[in-house]
Amino acid sequence: MITERKAELAMAVAMACFSIYLMLKSAELPIGWIPDEGPGGGAFPFWLASGMLICCVLIILRWLRGISPLSRSYKPYLSATALRLVLISGGSLGIMVALIHFIGVYGAIPLFMIFYMRVLGDHSWWVTLVIGISTPILTFLFFELALTITLPKGYTEPLFYPIYDLFY
Repeated sequence: MITERKAELAMAVAMACFSIYLMLKSAELPIGWIPDEGPGGGAFPFWLASGMLICCVLIILRWLRGISPLSRSYKPYLSATALRLVLISGGSLGIMVALIHFIGVYGAIPLFMIFYMRVLGDHSWWVTLVIGISTPILTFLFFELALTITLPKGYTEPLFYPIYDLFY
């Protein structure tokens, strides 16, 4: 069983490792001041990751000394119910991302929203369908027409040709 104590340490160590990775990748670009130009391309991410690493080290030190309430807590980090919700949410989100290749964003988003709102949110069918259908329509209008940013449509792309003909 993962306790709050173990979770705090694991997260601090993971974030510290991620900070080091970001610092190394950022250092591939100049991280200092470039005369007559300003900060190098890697400066902001490098120094931001450095600050994050310092915070992680401080969290680990506080954990070792038992200063923070979580470092003294042996309560379970996630209850069985919370873990179930996390796994269902993550799994359904993963399925949605996988479906984007086949049915595109405008097919995957409503399926995900309808599942999530009806099964996990326990909303009425009316509310679920209104939001599940209107969201991809509004997303299409915003990205494709207003911003002219094309989102992946997968095998459903030919269905959008008549809509493009109306607007272009």
